[in-house]
Order: sequence, then C-alpha cells, then structure tokens
Amino acid sequence: MTKNKALNKFTKFTVFLLLIVIIFTPFTVVNAGERGVLMKFGQVQERILGEGIHPIIPLVHRVKKLSVRVQKQELAAEASSKDLQDVFTDVALNWHIIPSEANIIFQQIGNEQQVVERIINPAIEEVLKAVMAKYTAEELITKRGEVKAGVDDLLTARLVNYHIGVDDISLVHVHFSEDFDEAVEAKQIAEQEAKRAEFVSLKAIREAETKVNLARGEAEAHKLLKETLTPEILQRQAIDKWNGKLPLFVGKGEPKLLDLSQFVELE
Repeated sequence: MTKNKALNKFTKFTVFLLLIVIIFTPFTVVNAGERGVLMKFGQVQERILGEGIHPIIPLVHRVKKLSVRVQKQELAAEASSKDLQDVFTDVALNWHIIPSEANIIFQQIGNEQQVVERIINPAIEEVLKAVMAKYTAEELITKRGEVKAGVDDLLTARLVNYHIGVDDISLVHVHFSEDFDEAVEAKQIAEQEAKRAEFVSLKAIREAETKVNLARGEAEAHKLLKETLTPEILQRQAIDKWNGKLPLFVGKGEPKLLDLSQFVELE
C-alpha cells in the first residue's frame, strides 16, 4: 500500500510538472497559408516553421509570420511604344512568396508590404517599359496576347530572383493619350470615307459598262435582223399569222388579192 501511494504521488507530481512546463513554456501558432521565420537573438535561422504549434524559448526566439497565399497587386504604369506614343496600362498581378524561401525574403527584403514597395512595383514598371518599347501603338492593340505573354515571361524571370512566384498577370486596360485617340478616330473616318468613295466609283463604272453592253447588244441585234430579213421571210411570217381570209384590194375593176411583197422595201 505504501509503495502504491508513493507511486501515485510521483505520477501526480510528474503530471503537475508537465502541466507547469506546458503552461509556462511559450508557443507560437502558424496559421494556414503562413510560414514562420524563426529568429534566434535576432538572427534569421534556416529552419522555417510550417503550419501548426511550435514551442519557442522566451527572450531567445522570435517568430515573424509571412503569408504565402496568392496576393493581388494593382498598379497603373506609364510607358512609351515603339513609335513613341504614350501608353497607360492598368496592371493586376497575382503573386506569392515562395514558401521554402520565406526566411530569405524576410532577411533580404522584409515583410509583404516592403516586398510590394521595393520589388514588385518597380519590377512591373520596368518590365512594361521594356516590352511596350518593342511594339507600335497599333500592335499593342492587335497583338495584345503576345504583349501579355512577353510581360508575363519577363516579370516571372525577374521576380523569381527575389523569391517571389508569379501566378498570373493581367493587362486590365491599355489606353493612349487623347491626341492619339483623336488621330486614330480621324484616320478611321478617312478610311471609311475613302472606301465609300471607292464603292460609289466602282458602282458607277459597272453601271456605265452595263449600259454600254446593253447598247452594243441592241446594235448587234438590229444589225443581225437587218442582215437576215428578206421578202421571203416576211411573206412566210405573214402566212404563219394568216387567219384563212384573203385580204381584198378594192379599186377600179374587180377586187384583187393584196400582195404583201409590194409593201416590203428592204434597204
């Protein structure tokens, strides 16, 4: 009985000590979508804390949590096209901190806001200027997919050096100066008027050709009729249309049959 009581006391004391250790030992919780950067006396450690509970030593360890979720950054940037037109672009970039490199990015750059201000915004502006300069203003509109792919590839290659992953980039709106828009509108109107004038001219030419062809056809038909019309043909046509009654010519003497050939004069 004495041994059992001593064992129970020891067990209770051990559990009590564990509870004291648990209660007074600090922990840090890394939430979903985060990584913890562990620092020992202010020095960034290679170990990165994943999601969950992690014990830390007070006054020795400090943990900075960084989000590794996809984040969105919107920026309005200005550049120049190949033909020196001002180009204004609204950009939306989806990006994230590479989880396995969270400690490096915090050590070299800082938190998320500092990453945006120091790295992402300048990178977007520089990449847009480099890509836009390869295309004319017209090509920036007609080859928008190609332009977007160029920006995506160049920006991805640039940001990966800073431990940032690019998920997607959208050129939400690409527009030009008011003077350029007015010039484009005037050009379109001039092209439409030129096409309309060309259509009217082509229509007039075709109508004239049609009239000439009709007149030529009528002239050839008259000529052919004149060449082929003979007294025999006229007499045959009269016979074909005869109703069986002979026409009479009444004059002096007895009535006589009318000879139609007397009235046909061929030139």
